[in-house]
Formats: sequence, structure tokens, C-alpha cells
Amino acid sequence: MAEANGPVVFDCTEERATERLGASIAAAVERADEGPLLVTFTGELGAGKTTLVRAILRGLGHTGPVPSPTYMLLEPYELAGWNIAHLDFYRLKSADELENLGLRDWLAGRRLVLVEWPENAAGGLPTPDLRVVMRHAGGARSVELSAPTARGQSVLNAARARMRTAG
Repeated sequence: MAEANGPVVFDCTEERATERLGASIAAAVERADEGPLLVTFTGELGAGKTTLVRAILRGLGHTGPVPSPTYMLLEPYELAGWNIAHLDFYRLKSADELENLGLRDWLAGRRLVLVEWPENAAGGLPTPDLRVVMRHAGGARSVELSAPTARGQSVLNAARARMRTAG
């Protein structure tokens, strides 16, 4: 087991494990205090980023489809008292494009901002509260969560505790 404030790795080889992790993160987010919460998702194509985002949104009560925002860049949702932005920066060409998305507005108030491919923002994002790194090799998949901020650490601790009881 990882140290209290270090990264935590979950085996998400089975899709059900990814769904459980998403539900655990959603439950932790629901209890988070006011203010924006930025979560970034990195990993190769096919690593499961959108699948985990979908599981988080479902955990927050979304019942409809969850399309990948690869072409639209942003899909908005309103769930569990949160204004949510699901962003996909795979096709982003420069950090200047972030201004056109109104990203500053999304990073204020009670907002949950879920960003796939944050590395393509070329430093245009603030430090995330929660970093999600997804890896897959062969048939195995893993998800590493780390929390660069105290707010993110609170969410990570709550999600980890829920995974222990759900597992």
C-alpha cells in the first residue's frame, strides 16, 4: 500500500474495477467542499481515459450517453450540484486555444473539470487537484492516482477508503 500522501495504483484490468474506481471518485467528489476541482487524465490511446470519466459521471448520476469530446473539445454536464466540463485536448494545437473554450470560467465556482490529454495544453492548465495516469500493457490495465493539492488529497483519500470497502 502506498504512503498516506503518495500515489495510489489500482488494478483496473477488469472493466468492473474501472467502474468501481469511477464510482469511488464520484462519491469522494460529491463530498468535496465548494470551489473548482481539476482532474487530469493521461495515458496512451485506448488506455481507458474516457471509460473512467464515463464511470465518474455515472457515479454522479448521469444516465445518458457520455460521448468522447475529441471533436467538440468540451461536453458540459450538471450533476450532483456540480457544473462539470469533460474536456479532451487530444486535437488541441496550442495552449492559446484554451482561451476560446472559456477555461478560466470553468475553473471558478463549484465546478468539476475533467481533462483528457492535458499534456497537449502545453502548460496552459493550473496544477490539477488530482492526476490520473492510466497504463495498459498486454491485457493488464492500471490507474495511478496522485494529488498535488490538499483538496485533491482529500478526494484521493476518500476514494481510496471507498475502494477498500467496495473491493
